[in-house]
Amino acid sequence: MRASTDSQRLLTELQTKGLRLTSPEQRHVSRRGGAGPSDHQAVTVDGTTLMVPIYTESAWQSPFSVQTLSGDEVLQHQESLDGDSLIPLKNVSFADSPKFYDLETSDGVPYSHIATLHSKDVLATTILQTCVRYESRKKACKFCSIGQSLRAGRTIAEKTPEQLAQVAKAAVELDGVSQMVMTTGTPATSDRGAKVLADSAKAIKAVVDIPIQGQCEPPADLVWYQRMKESGIDSLGMHLEVLGQELREEILPGKSEDTLAHYLEAFEHAVAVFGRGQVSTYILAGLGDSAETILAVSEQLIEIGVYPFVVPFVPIRGTPLEDHTSPSPEFMEGILRPLGRQLYDAGMTADTAKAGCSKCGACSTLASYEVPEASLAGEI
Repeated sequence: MRASTDSQRLLTELQTKGLRLTSPEQRHVSRRGGAGPSDHQAVTVDGTTLMVPIYTESAWQSPFSVQTLSGDEVLQHQESLDGDSLIPLKNVSFADSPKFYDLETSDGVPYSHIATLHSKDVLATTILQTCVRYESRKKACKFCSIGQSLRAGRTIAEKTPEQLAQVAKAAVELDGVSQMVMTTGTPATSDRGAKVLADSAKAIKAVVDIPIQGQCEPPADLVWYQRMKESGIDSLGMHLEVLGQELREEILPGKSEDTLAHYLEAFEHAVAVFGRGQVSTYILAGLGDSAETILAVSEQLIEIGVYPFVVPFVPIRGTPLEDHTSPSPEFMEGILRPLGRQLYDAGMTADTAKAGCSKCGACSTLASYEVPEASLAGEI
């Protein structure tokens, strides 16, 4: 069910500004450091689950908090220093710690160090918790925190296919997990991580039937697209993050060697194997690309058959961009509203994906805008 216009705006604002948690019991399943939606927590508001920043600097200053009113958790918005107003949305809840977190491997590795719960029913893992660029500030992506959770002892450097298969089976059987997302730090090999993704997917699919998205950089040898598909990977993510080449060189100094043009060519090869709507890319809004640029590139991507998953940038502590501000809700809505309509018109909406970030949708409110133009205008 699509959200109302007011609900869309509120959830978009919540995801850009974050949430102040006022009591320890509100802190449930959260992500601190590492890959993915770091410093976030899964929050469900009136049936919509979002990954919301809670450990960021902006979240500490957020006008949003959760209060208990007549036994219900209510999302509260502080409009001014003079007083509070309650947003009329109840049924606010937080994802509980999954049962599979209580388990560990025979050699004593906690399952939570191998894969984690994202949103309310997505299993996620970073297979290689290192990257060929991460240790060099001249090459590392300036927003990346892939090494933070490893240094903090919350994960292990490399997850084996056998470990991932054990955890995936447990997560499905014990917690009803509906899909799995596997990303990886980029190794110093020409496959760019495709091999570890394929090996892992094959082992997982041998023990449990779960849709899988693999995420890596474009492999040098085109044969890897087919190998990943044959291994059991249902959809593929190859993330641009930043679009303009000058900005890419500033923020992604190593990764920018692969230009937008290179990615567009890679996307065509990937779509030929996985199909329209089964290839996606992350675009981080708020790092400097204009709304016009994001929409223009997204139009190219949709034409190729790639889902442009546009997400508000959220700074992570301990990275060079930790003081960078998140985009305004107005900036996000100016992108998501027309983009959602384009995706709807193309028949390539979030619910058509088999697995992955676009299918989950918790890191952006984009899916709520995937409706006809007249609906967005309030005419139907």
